[in-house]
Amino acid sequence: MPTPKAEKAATNAPEVSVSDLSGALKRTIEDQFGFVRVRGEVSGWRGPHSSGHCYFSLKDATARIDAVIWKGVYGRMRFKPQEGLEVVATGKITTFPGKSAYQIIVESVEPAGVGALMALLEERRGKFAAEGLFDPARKQLIPYLPEVVGVVTSPTGAVIRDILHRVADRFPRRVIVWPVRVQGEGSADEVARAIIGFNALPEGGEIPRPSVLIVARGGGSIEDLWGFNEEAVVRAAADSNIPLVSAIGHETDWTLLDHVADLRAPTPTGAAEMCVPVRADLMASVADLERRQSGALRRLQDRRRSDLRAAARALPAGEAMLALPRQRLDRAGERLLSRVNAARSERRLRLGRASQTLEKHSPRAEYARLREKLANLGQRLRAGLAGRARLAARDLESHRRRLAELRQRLRPAIDRSNQRRAERLDAVFKLATSYSHKHILARGFALVRDADGAPLRTAAAVAPGARIEIQFADGEIGATADGTRGPPPAKAKPGKKTAEPGQGSLF
Repeated sequence: MPTPKAEKAATNAPEVSVSDLSGALKRTIEDQFGFVRVRGEVSGWRGPHSSGHCYFSLKDATARIDAVIWKGVYGRMRFKPQEGLEVVATGKITTFPGKSAYQIIVESVEPAGVGALMALLEERRGKFAAEGLFDPARKQLIPYLPEVVGVVTSPTGAVIRDILHRVADRFPRRVIVWPVRVQGEGSADEVARAIIGFNALPEGGEIPRPSVLIVARGGGSIEDLWGFNEEAVVRAAADSNIPLVSAIGHETDWTLLDHVADLRAPTPTGAAEMCVPVRADLMASVADLERRQSGALRRLQDRRRSDLRAAARALPAGEAMLALPRQRLDRAGERLLSRVNAARSERRLRLGRASQTLEKHSPRAEYARLREKLANLGQRLRAGLAGRARLAARDLESHRRRLAELRQRLRPAIDRSNQRRAERLDAVFKLATSYSHKHILARGFALVRDADGAPLRTAAAVAPGARIEIQFADGEIGATADGTRGPPPAKAKPGKKTAEPGQGSLF
């Protein structure tokens, strides 16, 4: 059993609370390790918590330490931790009294050497390749002669001066520069926003929409070019509707943007040469094509002229071809003229006869005859009435009835007689109309008169340049004769040959 002296000695130690002890340990550790750089492998990385903070561990072969990245710090980080990646974390050591554990509050993270960056680069390359972002089928063709060239680069470096100078030397085009930072924290986001911004420009807007984009930067280490390996830049380039040319670093430098771009240039100057042709070469090509076209046209004309001469030699002479048809045409014209005159004489004779018949049965003559007949009937009626007046009074009433009946019968008889005569008169008028020259005009003929209204019966009666009037069925028109032509060809009768044996015909 302990002695009373030992018990008294044990009670000399001051008593402290758990919180006081934890606070003292916290102050001691923070004073001793206020700022450290720890190298280790990221373990237990799950990305930002719902609060925005990140909790993970750093480990090596024999130990591990908890790590925390606060929300505001994580948002400013250019390089983001990933599971299994070896990094160098910079921060301060502190304790967490609630678990009696110590941890590092991380302020910045960077990959532990080039090997780690290359491992991350290969991981991202495999990821984007699996998504098909590097597929050649997705790449767009670069326009041969763009109207506007958009450039995403630093406005103060030598890169933009080289591009502008090269474009001006080859073929001056309008160049629009979107200034960005090409390395350091936030550079990747600026490049991605520039690519998206160029694609958002409307066609025909105040700021012209580029026909091609160049994303350019000078040479540097893998760390300097790392912004062009970020996911934001790669996806912005993949989604670009404007053809994009990547010109990052020197010819030996490769970034993920080079794989997803529509075209990779070895240098920024090379990008300008790929996007803009040489104006002098174009002019020489156009001149050569024009010279070849002129030669081809001359050869074609010579060949066509030779073919035409050969065809002309194969054809018979024009006079020989037209001699026989012209003779047949003259004979047909003579027969046509005689027949037209005979037909005109016959029509004139028939028209005269019809006119005489019509004159005999004209309405005036028929009316005179009917009036005379009516007058005779009236005289007879009055004579009869005078005779009847002497009859006895008993017969007066019967005679009156008889007279009324005669009157009733007389009027219909007169109406029927007038109707028959009107029908005959209408038939005669239609016959006269059928023989009228206007009826002939309605069948497609025309009546030609000179300026004084006299009919013209022959073509010889019309002098060239004379003013003539042509009457059709629906009206008249004025015309001027331009000269005498041969009579029109006669229509061949059925069964009659129009060409002599052994002769051809053009009609």
